[in-house]
Formats: sequence, structure tokens, C-alpha cells
Amino acid sequence: MIFSDAESIFRWLHVLCGIVWIGMLYYFNFVQTEFFKETEASVKQNVLIQLVPRALWWFRWGAAFTLLTGLVLLLMKWPGWSLYIYFGSLLGILMAINVWFVIWPNQKIVIENAFNEHQGRPGIDGAADALMRAGCASRHNTLFSVPMLLFMIASAHGGGDGAYNFLDTGSASLIGTALILLLEYNALRGTVARVFITSVPQVIGAGFVLTLILGWVAELLS
Repeated sequence: MIFSDAESIFRWLHVLCGIVWIGMLYYFNFVQTEFFKETEASVKQNVLIQLVPRALWWFRWGAAFTLLTGLVLLLMKWPGWSLYIYFGSLLGILMAINVWFVIWPNQKIVIENAFNEHQGRPGIDGAADALMRAGCASRHNTLFSVPMLLFMIASAHGGGDGAYNFLDTGSASLIGTALILLLEYNALRGTVARVFITSVPQVIGAGFVLTLILGWVAELLS
């Protein structure tokens, strides 16, 4: 039976919510951001007031339910986590943290600033900085999503050394964790240009580079 066990149900919900979350993430980075670079200020202002709040609702709650269902699956699998699922989960957890504690709070400031300007009221001090911080975290989330999706798939369908329990992989888990946390530190600082991911090709390229590095760590250092 397709719904014969709780794990199958939570895995389905996890993937479904993840599609909503990552789909909105890619919309923001690949479509909306590029549109904002070319459109008129008045159009951008209307989009910020009317469309962006709706998109952010699906974005943040998609992230929340992806995280919750993922945590349930992790508890079901403990202590048999592979190195793949460890890397994928770490990336996903940091991405959800970025959504709720960096992107969403700063985007609220940007939206409120656009609303004030639309009403003829003074703008909000720090709105430009908030936009930069939200954008930086969003770019890093897009970067993280590339290896995260691979490792999530590999955790169930991949072989190799990365399929071993992460507690038995020695330096591989430590090196991979250090690299991921270093990039997360940069995401929290709000300095996109430090890792050269200010454009769509750059963020996609950086995502594949990170995937190759973490894959090499998982396969050769385990």
C-alpha cells in the first residue's frame, strides 16, 4: 500500500512542501530579481506592495513545513544517517533559518518602505541595507539548494562512500561542515560580492562548484 507507513507519508509531504519552497526561491532569484533590474520604479513599487507579500507567504511556509517534515524523517532514520543525508539536512536547515530569520524580517522592511513611499510618507532608514541582507541570504540559499537536492536524492538512491553513516566518516563530515558553515557565515554578514554570486549565472555556477567539492569530500575523504 502506498500509505502503508508513516515514513512514506512524511516523505511525500516533505517533497511536496520542498517543491513549493524551492520553486518560490528560484522564482525570486531567477525571475523577480532580474525583472526588478529592468522595470520602472513605479512598477517595482507596486509589485513590492501587492505581489511580493503573497509570494513570500508561500515561500516561508513552504520552508517551514519542509523543515518540519524533514525533521520527522530524520528522527525516524536516527541513528542511521548517511553522510549524504547529513550534508543535505545541514544545508536545508540552514536555508530554513535564513528564510525565517534573515530573508523574511528584512523583506518586511523593504515592503514597508515601498508602502510608505507609495503613500507619500518618508522611507525607512536601513531599507537599502535590509534589501542587501535579504538578497545575500537568498543568493546563498539558491547556491545551497543545488548540492542539497543532490544529497537528498543520493541519500535514498546513491551508493559510494557517502552512503556510509556520517558518524563513521571521520574528517569528511568535519571538512564538509566547516565549508558549509563558512558560506553560511558569509550569508549572515550580507556581503554577496565576497563569493562572487551577484548574478544568476554566478550563483548557479557556484552551486555546482559547491556540489562538486562536497561530493569529492563525501567520496574521497570518508
